[in-house]
Amino acid sequence: MLITGASRGIGAATALLAAEKGFAVAVNYHRNREAAEAVVNEIRSKGGQASAFQADVSREDAIIRLFEEVDAGLGKLTSLINNAGILEPQCRLENVTWQRLQRVFEANTLGTFICCREAIKRMSPRYGGNGGTIVNVSSIAARTGAPFEYIDYAASKGAVNSLTMGLAKELAEENIRVNAVCPAFIHTDIHASGGEPDRIERIKETIPLKRGGLASEVAEAVLWLAGDQSSYSTGILIDVTGGR
Repeated sequence: MLITGASRGIGAATALLAAEKGFAVAVNYHRNREAAEAVVNEIRSKGGQASAFQADVSREDAIIRLFEEVDAGLGKLTSLINNAGILEPQCRLENVTWQRLQRVFEANTLGTFICCREAIKRMSPRYGGNGGTIVNVSSIAARTGAPFEYIDYAASKGAVNSLTMGLAKELAEENIRVNAVCPAFIHTDIHASGGEPDRIERIKETIPLKRGGLASEVAEAVLWLAGDQSSYSTGILIDVTGGR
């Protein structure tokens, strides 16, 4: 299993759970090698197999190199988790720059498309593969639009949802299932990237379950979609949002 953005948050929790379930895990990271190695070391300490792979998944050349290195280091890919993504400071649309849009869509949308493309070339029987699973980590923002905060982020995840549904149909006859998890209000440091580290505390009373979620709770949904337990599910979106 290759997990993008797996050095922290949801990605790290997914890597740890995947190893428990028997996957050899490729832990992708962009800048924080120390955090990625900590995830790898924890997996190995429990008898699992994992390696860290550096790549900026907002760049096509880096994605191609990443997949080649994973091929060489861990063997045949059977599952891809598109988890890497960025969030920029809260603002209204009239204050969004072209450069910000490029950063957000390259990391959250274009990178996901290209990672899916490279996974298909390894999983599809048309390329000598035996099938596999792709799970995209989207967001409830794709449905709400995230007004006054992250319209650009919401739109980038809306595109991921469309990709998920369309690609699932394209690949259904090739034994590749494509699904997505749509989390919200999860305790990770992405909220600090948006300029409000305590955002969940501010809004938790509007969440039916009255609390933020844990990265490990999202990981459970990701691994269900990635594994055989969900063998009759493709093209679906699972909310992990506390009832919102």
